[in-house]
Amino acid sequence: MNFIILDKMTYQKIIISRTDSIGDVILTLPMAGYLKKCFPKVKIVFFGKSYTQPVVNACEHVDEFLNYDDFQILDREAQTSFLKQVNADVIVHVFPRKDIAHSARKASVPLRIGTSHRFYHWTTCNKTVNFSRKKSTLHEAQLNFKLLAPLDIKDDLSIEEIVPFLSLSPTTSLPHEILSLLDKNKTKVILHPKSQGSAVEWGVAHFAELASLLIDKGFQVIVTGTAKEKEMIADSALFDMKDIVDLTGKLSLEELMALIAACDTLVAASTGPLHIASAMNKKAVGLYSERRPIHPDRWKPIGAKASYLSKSREGASDKELDDLIKQITPEEVLQKII
Repeated sequence: MNFIILDKMTYQKIIISRTDSIGDVILTLPMAGYLKKCFPKVKIVFFGKSYTQPVVNACEHVDEFLNYDDFQILDREAQTSFLKQVNADVIVHVFPRKDIAHSARKASVPLRIGTSHRFYHWTTCNKTVNFSRKKSTLHEAQLNFKLLAPLDIKDDLSIEEIVPFLSLSPTTSLPHEILSLLDKNKTKVILHPKSQGSAVEWGVAHFAELASLLIDKGFQVIVTGTAKEKEMIADSALFDMKDIVDLTGKLSLEELMALIAACDTLVAASTGPLHIASAMNKKAVGLYSERRPIHPDRWKPIGAKASYLSKSREGASDKELDDLIKQITPEEVLQKII
């Protein structure tokens, strides 16, 4: 196998490949900022799915977005050409995909970095890093940095050192009809009850109780979610309160980010919106199961104002750990907000 180490000053363009969900992408974006700190002249290309592009576009450290949805419909020869045209010096496979790994090799990207835990990386990458995500006690954002070791970046950054490199800013303004619903005289709290099945959920009834407590305390409460999620929770007590601002199914991802920027706090399970809020330096309160590998030590929001709540019990099974999230009380969440 041909191993290539480029001189630090020769890095012109680095691809960060992370083609999974919004939360995962946000916890990967600090790599872009840190790479620019180490190599000030480098251009960062982010390879991701189209639905995460608005989030990537909101990161000042990324110069170009490659759309995996466009890539994956191509034949193998065209996929190779797709990557060759980028003319990158380095590709970092943060989220391993066999098709990208093979195409990067065929496109002769000089330095191809991936985890040694994927068999196909043994033949497609010329630098592999040996670490286990599942067995590690590190946070996801810290684990991502492990893949930068072949670039002679071997700093073991703390969460506090990673936070400044989050840097998300909205790319659009809220429509007037949405902005007019926000009370300038009240502290605004977004409740995001559902997770599209990506996380263990606290329950809509708990969110309704929390909303009632918040309204009694003088907060403005805004509920967000997709149109499909609105159908799932439409009959809940959450929407029986007249002071609730219901924006479920009414916002694009760009508009959701603008809304988060205009509000003060967001409460959610381990979801993309929670990580968006933390990256925008908002008070982000996460509700988590302690089941590994989805536990908060691995996936908690990491912004300067972020926090989380979870419940655990010695000897509890995975199912019991998931069920314990229901024991988090609305009053406990309220204390995180006020």
